[in-house]
Amino acid sequence: MNTFEKIYEVVKRIPKGRVATYGQVAAFAGNPRWSQIVGYALHVNPDTSSIPCHRVVNRFGQTAKAFAFGGEDAQRKLLEAEGVGFTSDGRVDMEKHLWKGE
Repeated sequence: MNTFEKIYEVVKRIPKGRVATYGQVAAFAGNPRWSQIVGYALHVNPDTSSIPCHRVVNRFGQTAKAFAFGGEDAQRKLLEAEGVGFTSDGRVDMEKHLWKGE
């Protein structure tokens, strides 16, 4: 399995209503230094219907400004549709929605 495939397998495990950070995905995929590589892999996601890249946010709970699959605010809308809550400053409520690999 190559690096991108390992990343995609981790992302597929993130349940609806939860998010993971790029760093978490990198660590679960085998190397905590792969955070940027996670970003590249998600940007070229070959199967958005089974690899829910919208569930990956930065360590502060911020969504991508120019989300690859629908433009600005598309990621937030997808997360909200799954029940993910946001704080008043527009970040994912990480205390409630952070996936810990369980």
